[in-house]
Amino acid sequence: MMAEQTFTIKQTAEQTGISEDAIRYYEKIALLRRADRKDNGHRIYRQEDINTIRLMSCLKKTGMPLEKMRPFLAVSADTDPAEYPELVEHIRSHRENIVSQIASLQQVVDFIDMKLEEGRYRRDCSDESQDGVSEKLRGEPKSKPVSPVEMSYFSVSAKTGKSPASVK
Repeated sequence: MMAEQTFTIKQTAEQTGISEDAIRYYEKIALLRRADRKDNGHRIYRQEDINTIRLMSCLKKTGMPLEKMRPFLAVSADTDPAEYPELVEHIRSHRENIVSQIASLQQVVDFIDMKLEEGRYRRDCSDESQDGVSEKLRGEPKSKPVSPVEMSYFSVSAKTGKSPASVK
């Protein structure tokens, strides 16, 4: 029988993209099980630990607070989600919040694009009068302009957290 592969804290940090200090902290607050130790006291991690750290990293990127992760980390990866309907509902709700944030951020990007486009037209006038070369001839790609009418929903939907389609 093959021995299970183990990893040092440095290897674990490299594989997960999480700092060694963060890994130690997760152990300290019991989000991550205490690592086994070698005879010399150095921590050793298993693939299961790496998978848990990756899950924590993913949840953290979504803005989930560490304490809210605890129930998800307590459930094993091969567990049937139907056995934990409250967790499924919690993650669905969290997902809806993320989708709403994405929609709000897209509105911000659209608004910035519109402002950049307006600035480009103003710059075109002064540039053409100076050297006679338009940006089209310079090969700069033209982005799709967003009209002020299209952006009229921006402030309303950003405040409500709703998508533009649901505000109309």
